[in-house]
Amino acid sequence: MTNSELSRHQLPVDGGVGGFSDLLAATNPGLLQAMTTAGAALDAPHGTTIVAVTYPGGVVMAGDRRATMGNMIASRDIEKVYPADEHSVVGIAGTAGLAIELVRLFQVELEHYEKIEGAQLSIEGKANRLASMIRGNLGMAFQGLAVVPLFAGYDRSSERGRIFSYDVTGGRYEEHTFYAVGSGSVFARGSLKKLYSTDLTQSQAVRVCLEALYDAADDDSATGGPDLARRIYPIVATVDAAGYRRLDDGQIEPTVQQLVAERNQRPDGPLATVTGVDQ
Repeated sequence: MTNSELSRHQLPVDGGVGGFSDLLAATNPGLLQAMTTAGAALDAPHGTTIVAVTYPGGVVMAGDRRATMGNMIASRDIEKVYPADEHSVVGIAGTAGLAIELVRLFQVELEHYEKIEGAQLSIEGKANRLASMIRGNLGMAFQGLAVVPLFAGYDRSSERGRIFSYDVTGGRYEEHTFYAVGSGSVFARGSLKKLYSTDLTQSQAVRVCLEALYDAADDDSATGGPDLARRIYPIVATVDAAGYRRLDDGQIEPTVQQLVAERNQRPDGPLATVTGVDQ
């Protein structure tokens, strides 16, 4: 298109600068509609809420089991929490297929490093490597296929659990107590704020994660709550000095059933302790 042809089109402007979509709408609206339709065809299952909580000597990560595709439930029992290596765990949120592929590649790279070097990569190194892999997916993120995992592990040098969050550009941020990602994360973090304390036991940390996921599912349609009829429960994993361990359904079921029974009596969940001021 020549400059004279461009000058004949009066384009909408925002702050004095016309956008490419404005130009395309003015010159070839049919092509713009075709591009929009093609973009809609890329709709794919998305994983949602992941939470992680530190406790003295380790960290717990848990994820719900629902994957959505638009307003439809794509899967009721997707797995979103995976071991990264012997002392770390990663949870996926975002486009499920890409996220699972990224996790598998991450697992292979950590295993390869350990075989070559004869030692595990430091937890900082693992977190940094995952950040660069997320950054490599930035082009897909611009097309709406974002992957934003949550990474956690046991730091053997400091003997404590650590949590790392990310953004779609690969930005890496350490979270010192708890964190949540995914569509229900705002509700899960609100729950975690009320229930978290620095002296949790491992079993208490597991319960806090389950409470947070229940609260997320209560307000976010893309987050799945525990399905007692199908016996589909959140995936819960712990990492401590002994390494990664996934709790099986038999270990989770009694806690989930107790939680649901208590929520039947009090749907909004447990009250946080409040200390008053003497008058």
